[in-house]
Amino acid sequence: MIDTSLTVLLHGRLEQLQPSTRRVAEYVLADPRRVAGMTIGALSAACGVSQSTIVRLCHELGLSGYSQFRLALAAERGRREAYGDRELRSGDIAEGDDLASVIAKIAYADARAVEDTARSLSVTELEAVVEAIAGARRVDVYGVGASGYVAADLQAKLHRIGRVAFAHPDAHLALTSAALLGPDDVAIGISHTGMTIDTIDALTLAAKRGATTVAITNAPSSVIARLADHVLTTAARETTFRSGATASRLAQLTVVDCVFVAVAQRTYAQSQAALEATRAAVEDRRLSRPRSVPPTT
Repeated sequence: MIDTSLTVLLHGRLEQLQPSTRRVAEYVLADPRRVAGMTIGALSAACGVSQSTIVRLCHELGLSGYSQFRLALAAERGRREAYGDRELRSGDIAEGDDLASVIAKIAYADARAVEDTARSLSVTELEAVVEAIAGARRVDVYGVGASGYVAADLQAKLHRIGRVAFAHPDAHLALTSAALLGPDDVAIGISHTGMTIDTIDALTLAAKRGATTVAITNAPSSVIARLADHVLTTAARETTFRSGATASRLAQLTVVDCVFVAVAQRTYAQSQAALEATRAAVEDRRLSRPRSVPPTT
């Protein structure tokens, strides 16, 4: 049984699916509870596709067949019901939702993004990435838009423990930096969809220069995932009003935190010394006691 939410996996792969399998995926996402009770014949008739198309989708998701597909949907439903009846909170924000419902849906989506990402993160891939970073001459991190903020966060974290790291949200700077990488370096591309051209181009050039490449993405079968040596997968769902939303950034930041902490642990003595030195460097930039607030007139 897969660890990640099946609907999250379907959302992550949606853009890369063939039209017939995508039609099945969209039907499932529209009403997963109903599909969990359908036979493969009923689902194929409802979607207008062959049963072999449905089996192919199951295999693309890492499942043995339709029986395991239905079990995964039922297990996901059970997890949601364990939280209480939160079907409303897991859906898109609708035009008529009141503010309380909007808050509940956002909070639920953000919490699930972190939880599902932690379950789906490959320990083997993470170990390989940590080992590569720990032994790297330098680390380049690429990301644009919302992913650019995550790239900057990873660069800052690695810098704090003495790793030579650069973040490049500008496409031209990313390419010129990638052109200077070599076999002793690591390049990390962050893209929720896995289809961001600027990030893909920089990571492609880094790969040509011989650098070890890493993709952090929500789409494990995307272009950026296929070109990278190692893939760290997030599990967040973006909706109509939440493209580039907090949920996807929280999922990426969860992965980034795991990478950072594991690298720091691997290089414990060096990291501790670097953290103490950098903490001391900014210590006098904090107020020793709270400033008094002037009275209002």
